[in-house]
Amino acid sequence: MLVSVIVPCYNEEKFISKCLDSLLSQDFPKEEMEILIIDGNSDDRTKEIVGKYIEKYPFVKLFNNVNRYTSFALNIGIKNAKGEIIVRTDAHADYDRDYISKCVANLEKYDADNIGGIQKIVSKKNTLISKAIAASFPSIFGTGNSYYRTGSKEPKEVDTVFCGCYKKEIFNKIGFFNEKLFRSQDMELNIRLKKAGGKIMMIPDIIVRYYPKSDLISFWKHNFIDGVWAIYPLKFVKISFKFRHYLPLIFISGLITSLILGIFFPIFFKLFLLTILIYLSADLYFSLRISLKEKDLRYLFVLPLVFAIRHFGYGFGSIWGLIKLFKK
Repeated sequence: MLVSVIVPCYNEEKFISKCLDSLLSQDFPKEEMEILIIDGNSDDRTKEIVGKYIEKYPFVKLFNNVNRYTSFALNIGIKNAKGEIIVRTDAHADYDRDYISKCVANLEKYDADNIGGIQKIVSKKNTLISKAIAASFPSIFGTGNSYYRTGSKEPKEVDTVFCGCYKKEIFNKIGFFNEKLFRSQDMELNIRLKKAGGKIMMIPDIIVRYYPKSDLISFWKHNFIDGVWAIYPLKFVKISFKFRHYLPLIFISGLITSLILGIFFPIFFKLFLLTILIYLSADLYFSLRISLKEKDLRYLFVLPLVFAIRHFGYGFGSIWGLIKLFKK
């Protein structure tokens, strides 16, 4: 059974070697595997680095993605894949040695259409801010009930997974990744898969290590864009995401509304202050929990800001997504 591993990338000279080394060190038979790297016209050394791997490994192939965005890259990979199974990866991550073999085995074991594992967030840099950003992801306060981040003790049927290992045949049934979506394309496809009766399983001993943004400004921008693409897809598809994706929008909209009304009606200003107080209390509580877990109280001085950037960035991004949604 041939497995096609698809690696979308753009300007990943710092990470592509680490990603490919982890894929090439898999315990899955190399003669049953192909690695398709889909590059979005990188202007750094990404293609040069990939070229060295192609010279050494004939089953590593490079395709060009003139449209750059991930959804186009994934579809190019699927259409050129020779395998019966598609393993969708991320160039900004690396994978346990048994990642592919466990994905393939569990795909058959659970008769699933998509298998994924735990997204283990790893700090890019050895700085307090970078480590605090990484520590915020597995917290339910940071991600809601997103099981591939918060984890699970047992295999669990879920609404989506990070990356994912798919039966190729499902793309003939439900279609490819939506190329109108520059973000959120995985979530949208998995929602379609579930609506078509498909089965998505999260297996906790399948591990992907992902490297998020390591400074607060980049982290804000990333969350803002995530917030935009939690709402803006409704312009192209009539499928809504899970409630957790809309919570920041509800929270920020509620704060803005109560603050404006509070100018005229004191009761709303009190509601605004109460909401802020409850939020700060929750922020400090979860920050303290992580600080104690990490045995480093310095996190307590950074995590409240990290969580606020996560929530407010996503919330304001969602508001902008809502504005874009109704713009002609």
